[in-house]
Amino acid sequence: MSQTMTLARPYARAAFAAASGAGQVASWSQALALAARLAADPKVEALLKHPQLSTAEAASLLAVDGAGEDFGRFIELLASNRRLPLLAEIAGMFEQLRAEAEHVVKARVTSASEMPAAELESIRVGLKRRFGREVELETAIDESLIGGAVIDAGDVVIDGSLKSKLSRMQSALAG
Repeated sequence: MSQTMTLARPYARAAFAAASGAGQVASWSQALALAARLAADPKVEALLKHPQLSTAEAASLLAVDGAGEDFGRFIELLASNRRLPLLAEIAGMFEQLRAEAEHVVKARVTSASEMPAAELESIRVGLKRRFGREVELETAIDESLIGGAVIDAGDVVIDGSLKSKLSRMQSALAG
């Protein structure tokens, strides 16, 4: 996985620089996400690997209408360098660069059950205070957590789940 990230990083940075320079970060973000979803489709993925598919044909499969000529040239560059399979990683890194530029932290709150809006807002405010940036929350439910929540905000993971606490207690009693 680290090799794909290493290969994708310069393309993500170049895409972000091109989008920023043109003032089209939002449209590139949407276009990259769509192209990544298309490239990940098993049928499209198999077609992209076909040896008789030309670079131009591969690029046209993933071209996004309305994304602009620069985006089309970027997809052509990826196709000519055989980097279309990296689109998901490139799109993810592009979003990270966008969040950094916009001073936004994206956090995922995974809980055992649906959390009340007031609780989520409290978490958002606490994270905003901790990071000094705006926070965008994404929620998920994982019933195996039993109770509590796990907050994943970039490099920071706060595990307040009951499952984790029970696991730590079991380790302490066993050791």
